[in-house]
Amino acid sequence: MRVYADNAATTAVSPTALEAMLPYLTEKYGNPSSVHSAGQEAAKGLDGARARIAGVLGAEAKEIYFTSGGTEADNWAIQIAMANGAKKNKRHIVSTAFEHHAVLHTLKKAEKNGAEVTLLDVHAEGVVRPEEVAAAIREDTALVTIMYANNEIGTLQPIAEIGKLCREKGVLFHTDAVQAAGHVPIDVVGQNIDMLSLAAHKFHGPKGIGLLYCRGKIPVPVFMEGGAQERGKRGGTENLPAIAGMAAALEEACQNMEIDNRRISRLRDKLIDAVSQIPHSRLNGDRQRRLPGIANFVFEGIEGEGLLLLLDMAGICASSGSACTSGSLDPSHVLLAIGLPHETAHGSLRLSLGAFNTEEEIDHIIKTLPPIVERLREMSPVWERIKKGA
Repeated sequence: MRVYADNAATTAVSPTALEAMLPYLTEKYGNPSSVHSAGQEAAKGLDGARARIAGVLGAEAKEIYFTSGGTEADNWAIQIAMANGAKKNKRHIVSTAFEHHAVLHTLKKAEKNGAEVTLLDVHAEGVVRPEEVAAAIREDTALVTIMYANNEIGTLQPIAEIGKLCREKGVLFHTDAVQAAGHVPIDVVGQNIDMLSLAAHKFHGPKGIGLLYCRGKIPVPVFMEGGAQERGKRGGTENLPAIAGMAAALEEACQNMEIDNRRISRLRDKLIDAVSQIPHSRLNGDRQRRLPGIANFVFEGIEGEGLLLLLDMAGICASSGSACTSGSLDPSHVLLAIGLPHETAHGSLRLSLGAFNTEEEIDHIIKTLPPIVERLREMSPVWERIKKGA
């Protein structure tokens, strides 16, 4: 049996999304900026997709800017906040220690350009506390950027509460919703979100397409010079097939959200209950406040790399954390942020489920994982010390 349990890294394109893409690859392939009929037909498709996505998020079409994915959207959001903040001599940013590197690395670059960054603790449960966000905001704070859901351990953050306090204090609030969009309800107006990033391939859309929502009253500086696309803020011919696929995938995911989440959560909980029986293992992050499909574990005495290789040999695709850092030998910064020691953080496993996973696949993981952990521990000198209480 082949089991794909790495849906937090990417998902399969749904048949609905693929069907929406095909006309713009074969028949309606005109450039949306062209004035002829083929171009205007493409432009109509582009405008329609933008409006549909805006409707799902509770936004206006003019507030949606298409990007190459979540990383670009995160970069752009921080640059928007810093450019607007500089006009008022505001260069302070509040974030958390376990953000995606698309945010953390951009914040480091901002520091080199004169910004001051405060990274908040997310505590053992992997959840930031609104009162600590409020305490960190200063007179010169230009931005609060906190992810909606963590991409490694799946914990959900109190976005509505943070959005409310940021609005009260007059501070821009951005959330990286790449892992959350299509899996939990999002209302940018009701949750007081000023800017939001998402990527289609996390909810069964195509890779290489995402968006930045930016509330209409926020000035948006030019991000990419070129043509007049995206209201002159991001030049370059629009990836219309991918945009159409993203719109269809997001609508479908939100329409099926309640039913899918109920089923996926049940499979996740079954997995958590079984894996937690393995000695010297632990679930990372709050058990209840998490995405339906993500469960992240650590197993003392083993290395995550060996675990992934043996699982793959058994037909199970999983990860030890973010796919964006899979080439790194360092332990996950997310696991370090929730207080795990380096040696324990090395033995992590992220199992992320999606709409296409089945009960039989979960049973296969539950049957396969314990003997693999035992095998690796038998070869580990660290495990021998753990058993002796060292």
